[in-house]
Amino acid sequence: MAKLYFYYAAMNAGKSTTLLQADFNYRERGMETMLWTAALDDRAGEGRISSRLEIGADAHSFDPTTDLLETVGAELSGRRLHCVLVDEAQFLTEAQVLQLCRLADEMDLPVLCYGLRTDFRGALFPGSASLLALADALIELKAVCECGRKATMNLRVDAEGRAVAQGQQTEIGGNDRYVALCRRHFFARLRSAEEAHPVGPAA
Repeated sequence: MAKLYFYYAAMNAGKSTTLLQADFNYRERGMETMLWTAALDDRAGEGRISSRLEIGADAHSFDPTTDLLETVGAELSGRRLHCVLVDEAQFLTEAQVLQLCRLADEMDLPVLCYGLRTDFRGALFPGSASLLALADALIELKAVCECGRKATMNLRVDAEGRAVAQGQQTEIGGNDRYVALCRRHFFARLRSAEEAHPVGPAA
């Protein structure tokens, strides 16, 4: 029976690389895949998954209005699919995660999702929260902190490399905007930022 998988990690753990390798493995065996990525993240170009190893593949784009069950179902009417792979899965909505559950449960189609677990404040993304609750299998990919320990958190930084403690949950960026850290150093850097720039009472 098909399963819904969630591969999660901090930044720079090779999530997109792992997705592209899984896609290659399916296709090498003559199997058909369907790739998805968030329209919000267009750093590699719209509808494109790209890794830091400079490999990539074209993909369908999803936004909060995309009905994944309907779109993948329509694809299934025209060809045989063996797997659906979703990059930037933290940007899925709860409804879309439920749609992916139905693809696995009702259409017997494996779904592999790859994304961040938490944002720059240590809070769960909505898509990640739903996947953590509903996925059949949770697989953590390893990133490394500057201290050598496992990195589990994503610190947002400014142009000078200083920690950013306030802002919108979503701000697209790479190594210029985010640093993967262990929990200890994540909170240490956040505290330093908050002490340097305390937020005053509302006027």
